[in-house]
Amino acid sequence: MSDKTQGKTDTDRSDHELVAELMAKAKAEGIDMVGENGLLARLTKTTLESVLEAEMDEHLGYAKHERSQAPSGNARNGRRPKTLTTEAGPVEVEVPRDRDGSFTPAIVKKRQRRLTGVNGIVLSLSAKGLTHGEICAHLAEVYGAEVSKQTVSAITDAAMEHMAEWQNRPLDPVYPVLFVDAINVKIRDGQVANRPIYVVLGVTAEGERDILGLWAGDGGEGAKYWAHVFTELKNRGVQDVLMLVADGLKGMGEAVESVWPRTVVQTCIVHLLRNSFRYASRADWEKVARDLRPVYTAATEEAALERFAEFCEAWGPKYPGIVRLWENAWAEMVPFLEFDVEIRRVICTTNAIESINARIRRAVKARGHFPSEQAALKCVYLALMSLDPKGTGRAKWSARWKKALNAFDLAFDGRLTATHR
Repeated sequence: MSDKTQGKTDTDRSDHELVAELMAKAKAEGIDMVGENGLLARLTKTTLESVLEAEMDEHLGYAKHERSQAPSGNARNGRRPKTLTTEAGPVEVEVPRDRDGSFTPAIVKKRQRRLTGVNGIVLSLSAKGLTHGEICAHLAEVYGAEVSKQTVSAITDAAMEHMAEWQNRPLDPVYPVLFVDAINVKIRDGQVANRPIYVVLGVTAEGERDILGLWAGDGGEGAKYWAHVFTELKNRGVQDVLMLVADGLKGMGEAVESVWPRTVVQTCIVHLLRNSFRYASRADWEKVARDLRPVYTAATEEAALERFAEFCEAWGPKYPGIVRLWENAWAEMVPFLEFDVEIRRVICTTNAIESINARIRRAVKARGHFPSEQAALKCVYLALMSLDPKGTGRAKWSARWKKALNAFDLAFDGRLTATHR
């Protein structure tokens, strides 16, 4: 065994022995692990006070009980108690003071009453849709921390400053694919009504996922408002989009063309199937889906036309509405057929953004309705920021898109890499 490995093993062993000794002592004295005066709270207090003393030593230029050599003559001037809200429960620490009041600690700043971990807990609970009252109750029950609704509101409101920066940040000049969708949330504006929240998910030229922004609209989802969203994205730097995948909203093609004339609009196949079922009896859903599958999985557009003709012959007399639906959506349904099967899977549906919307819906559903548009946007933003905290989903996403990006650059005559030359 190498000296380095031996040293690491000895350190791990001593750490475990120290933890075991502390837990045994706490158990013998009847001390709980968490809560006020619990073991974790005591360790937190000891650690914070040790760091504060070290910061004071550095500030004054000499250690405690040593004579000051500083020409200013500044020195320690006792301590003042401060109660902090922490994940381990409320912790009272003794903050050292100096005579001229110039000491500014970094680990526990002046007027700070919460460790940053508590802010993270509040934001995480808010992202899951808990109300301010429910968050206060949770902190009191689990951590023994008394936090007011006003404090919770202040913590979440601080996130809105980051949201404003995020919403207006510059974007990449070209995106291979944009996935767009809108979800309805209930907002009280005189009376409670459904309002659409528009979400745009972009795939970068490096294959990474990037949520480009959030917008709150009026009334129902409309192509006119989407045109406004696309114009804002262009103003933030998006000069070209190769493909845009949407749910088949009427007028979407014209809205996209008004901003990015060369962009290919792809209708989400899943949405197209769902809309087809609206015209069919539930008993026929499985059969209709089975007979439509050869259409959107065909090798070429010509083959897809042949399979669609067969579908029309079988189901047209009974469900003419389905036939009209696919005929009207045909031009925006077939673009993905130019790619191989693996690439079709990543661009033929809005599943990429649907998974994000599912997370948003859980947070929104937990709240019921929102008192204002700003409150709704804050909840949705926090839900988005809590996605994939470990980054594992991002890594899988990038790996899945590598092959597709090469094909995109060939299919679109180098437009994807033109900006990097």
